Amino acid sequence: MRVSIGLAKDDAEKRLEEKGVSRRDFMKFCAAVATALGMGPGAAAEVAAALTAKKRPSVIYLHGAECTGCSEAVLRTYEPFIDALILDTISLDYHETIMAAAGEAAEKALNDAINSPDGFVLVHEGAIPTIGNGTWGMVGGHTMADNLKKCAAKAKAIIAMGTCATFGGVQAAKPNPTQAVSVSEFLGRKDVINIAGCPPNPINFVGAVVAFLKGDKIELDSLQRPKVFFGKLVHDLCERLPHFDKGEFAKSFDSPEAKKGWCLYELGCRGPETYNNCPKVLFNSTNWPVKAGHPCIGCSEPKFWDSMSPFYSAR
Repeated sequence: MRVSIGLAKDDAEKRLEEKGVSRRDFMKFCAAVATALGMGPGAAAEVAAALTAKKRPSVIYLHGAECTGCSEAVLRTYEPFIDALILDTISLDYHETIMAAAGEAAEKALNDAINSPDGFVLVHEGAIPTIGNGTWGMVGGHTMADNLKKCAAKAKAIIAMGTCATFGGVQAAKPNPTQAVSVSEFLGRKDVINIAGCPPNPINFVGAVVAFLKGDKIELDSLQRPKVFFGKLVHDLCERLPHFDKGEFAKSFDSPEAKKGWCLYELGCRGPETYNNCPKVLFNSTNWPVKAGHPCIGCSEPKFWDSMSPFYSAR
């Protein structure tokens, strides 16, 4: 795994090339981010400039109650290698899962980043357990709740990464034994940028970072998700939509109709109720669940574990 922490040095493109990421790969990635931002591929140069500018803020990445799948989604992506692109271009000063430092050194890295005169962007993955004053979720001797509260107070921007952070996710599903809540609910703030999904597409995460770096206003929907990524229903963007319109539905996953790409609505697809850009952005620029033959389970919507399940039943 090609991971570096705490970089954001000059000559980012040169260092990426030394790690096997060519300028062509980099610009391809920037074009994908620009398209997701609604700027069009021609704006790739603007995205590249934002990611490689000499003055880039630190990023503090905290973990709450979650499975680390959102971090994995970033680290396992390839062509272009988003892990190298992200971790070598931004100054990721604290990430509990992948940073080399531990113990007091890790604590010092966190405190140094919080007190940096240049400020920092806070990314939080996972829900916040609140039962027992937060003691059911501890990191480095501190509750997850206290870590979030301390960092959020000084952050220039807060990004909630993944559905556990944005809406509570599986941590907050009934009976919610830890009394887990989302980042915005815990902080009581309406300016948290929610990048929903289980996991979210890394392009949407990078797009939010780029918009912040460029100083662009990030317009949010009523659930605090960027409209540019979550403004349309999965259903309306789906390549199987023509079959829905014709009333052509697959009756089972191994049916000839399913193999012909007919609509999965009667197999439980939640695309008509879910806002996300999965059909257009794809994962690894390659595929997404419905194209691969699996129904959308509505993972970027609030309380989807309770409200969207059972996942394989038609409404």
